[in-house]
Amino acid sequence: MTPQKPRILTGDTPTGRLHLGHWVGSVENRVALQDEYDCSFLIANMHAFTTRADKPGEIRESTIEIVKDWLACGIDPERSNIVLQSEIPAIVELSWYFAMLIPFNRVMRNPTLKTEIDAKGLGDHYSFGFPLYAVGQCADILVFRPELVPVGEDQVAHIEMTREVARKFNQVYCNVDPQTEDADSVSAGGLFPIPVAKVGRIARLPGTDGVHKMSKSLGNAIYLTDTPKQVKKKMGQIFTGRQTMDEPGDITNSLFQYVRAFIKDESRVKELEQAYSKGDNIGDGHIKVEVAAAISELLAPIQERRARFEGKGGDDLIVDVIREGIRKSNPVAEETLELAKQAMKLDFAPRTISFS
Repeated sequence: MTPQKPRILTGDTPTGRLHLGHWVGSVENRVALQDEYDCSFLIANMHAFTTRADKPGEIRESTIEIVKDWLACGIDPERSNIVLQSEIPAIVELSWYFAMLIPFNRVMRNPTLKTEIDAKGLGDHYSFGFPLYAVGQCADILVFRPELVPVGEDQVAHIEMTREVARKFNQVYCNVDPQTEDADSVSAGGLFPIPVAKVGRIARLPGTDGVHKMSKSLGNAIYLTDTPKQVKKKMGQIFTGRQTMDEPGDITNSLFQYVRAFIKDESRVKELEQAYSKGDNIGDGHIKVEVAAAISELLAPIQERRARFEGKGGDDLIVDVIREGIRKSNPVAEETLELAKQAMKLDFAPRTISFS
């Protein structure tokens, strides 16, 4: 079961179709790393129940839609595993064991968790499962024993907690010296590598409101499925505060974050930056149109590939891909669980997981 290439694990909670923030923050990275790494990409459909337990049909639909987006973006199920969280029993069992290794107050100090509570207006009315998912995410990752986790900037805090859990397990159950360097953890006898977060080239893409991070819930997203007309309209909504074409502009504003993210020609980017910063008769509207065209050029092949799954039978093709990913992923996860239970002196009887 030892991989020929180092492992990567990352994924998404199915909340609907992917947007440009997902692409530049993580998905672009995933596509590029498929040849160099043994990649597993997880659909965290169980985590979706932490805030939408009353909407199982919606979660199922979102699960299928997100796999369509992944395949359209270039995730290749022949080179990478697509993992459906709810069908990997080892994740649930490891979540229980990991929950004993991290204090409750540490979980609640997780800044990503606190941000989600505020952003979703949960107050103190969230389910017990909501903070539990932060521990479950540690199991999502560590069950595949990856070395690298490509994520957006907002998920780095989750990865740090995963690193803490991996260290604690290795120290408590594998007798790894606490002074051991993270990179040497496995060679020192630890079961789990201490995974490293890999943030995409754009750590935080602002939404079309020009203020907040791009987000479906805030209504400020450009989706990978948006038409050129929709992209142009949404780009036109970005507010910079600049009044006239001859007024010097701030090239650190949201609009120019899009310029640098999506215009491929670096010399053109420099031209735009110089003209804009000098107030050299160049308007926001012109730049928005140019960026919109670059975005639509990026999205065209993605949308063309996605169209294969939009017609009759498309969802069935996606379910077949998911089932094959389940078949390929469970042996890896079960191996990790078996080794973990051996380290914890819980290996009373072997078990076999099979899927038809």
